[in-house]
Amino acid sequence: MNVKNTFKPAWWLPGPHLQTLWPTLLRKKPKGLILERERLELPDGDFLDLDWTATQGKGPLVLILHGLEGSVDSSYAQGMLAAIVENQWRGVFMHFRGCSGEPNRMIRSYHSGETRDLARVVQHIRKREPNTPLAAIGFSLGGNVLLKWLGETGEDSPLEAAAAISVPFELDKAALRMQHGFSRIYQWHLLACLRKRLGDQFREQDVEYGLTALSGVKTLWDFDEKVTAPMYGFASADEYYKRSSSRRYLSKIRTPTLLVQALDDPFMTDDLIPELEELPNNIELEVTAGGGHVGFVAGLLPWKSTYWLEQRVPEFLQKYL
Repeated sequence: MNVKNTFKPAWWLPGPHLQTLWPTLLRKKPKGLILERERLELPDGDFLDLDWTATQGKGPLVLILHGLEGSVDSSYAQGMLAAIVENQWRGVFMHFRGCSGEPNRMIRSYHSGETRDLARVVQHIRKREPNTPLAAIGFSLGGNVLLKWLGETGEDSPLEAAAAISVPFELDKAALRMQHGFSRIYQWHLLACLRKRLGDQFREQDVEYGLTALSGVKTLWDFDEKVTAPMYGFASADEYYKRSSSRRYLSKIRTPTLLVQALDDPFMTDDLIPELEELPNNIELEVTAGGGHVGFVAGLLPWKSTYWLEQRVPEFLQKYL
């Protein structure tokens, strides 16, 4: 594995867990970030909420996809949107169904391999602004969705560039990793969020099967076996993981793409990171020794912390926008 040392973790945040937790628990929201919401109605009767930066003009657009149970309020989303504005681009944040603060109308919501909603959002943007340079950034689950879609579209991708951060390239390995050590705390939190959101929705729409399935969920693998797979027509969690994992799509990607992974990511195992020989020349893989999961916090002191992704990703994108 080719490990790059362009990221130097903050000395006061040693180890993967402090790197992962600091931005979520202690990072302050950037000042002056103004967002405007747009509701995109979908052909099946559901909707997606998009949050746009209030930047004036017709400059390049950067679309952001969030991780599992994330939203525009996630610290990485706020930070990257602020970085986009700082670079004089325009940002648009795509909420997956049910993640914008209002329940979606349909029982189906989103999963790691569902790319149709992303395709609809990009089509919507392109119809409105056919000549505007467009890039996308995906975090964690959103990164998997983005990479899978880029592989599906291949040479027909309408993006100028893309970046994917802390991606679970092989979903089965990531699900198993979450069952061990301190990573079980992250799993517990994610499952609590999923139970709350879907439990409320299942009760409101009187889906008794869904409530029964949720009650027996103890791990993310359980969730995907008992909820995700039957809800989306997969025979099992294993089939869902096999068909939805982005690693098998990487060789088909033709869009210039940056992949950023940390070897100490507590959501991953080292062997799910792709090898260089798997990747086409248009994909740049940057693997750092530290950084945790969507952390990558640097800086000499806590009150002078910096977030390396918000420098590295725009640096990559600006070559194409």
